[in-house]
Amino acid sequence: MQKEEKLIIRKKLSIMKKEKWESYLMKVKELIEPVTAKLETIDSKVSQGKTLRPEYYRNEDLKKMFGLSNNTIIKYRQTGILPYTKLGDIFLYDSGKIDKILRSNES
Repeated sequence: MQKEEKLIIRKKLSIMKKEKWESYLMKVKELIEPVTAKLETIDSKVSQGKTLRPEYYRNEDLKKMFGLSNNTIIKYRQTGILPYTKLGDIFLYDSGKIDKILRSNES
């Protein structure tokens, strides 16, 4: 093969590699776009001062957040201090109602 032919083949290979690489980048970009959009939504909520919290808490959540024991949670449910919904054997506590209770007890 002559020098010129080798150069032409190298250029073609280089162009093919570049096209393959660009195709790969486009596919990665397509995969990342939904994740980026979701992160931007979360970021905007956080920057607006809104905290992301679940709609309902479970017993474990209340224990971690407020340092409550199982017995205290049961007592609060039985006395009506802590409103709840029961789904099977699981107790759920509306986070909005708990926020209202906390705000009403502010000093």
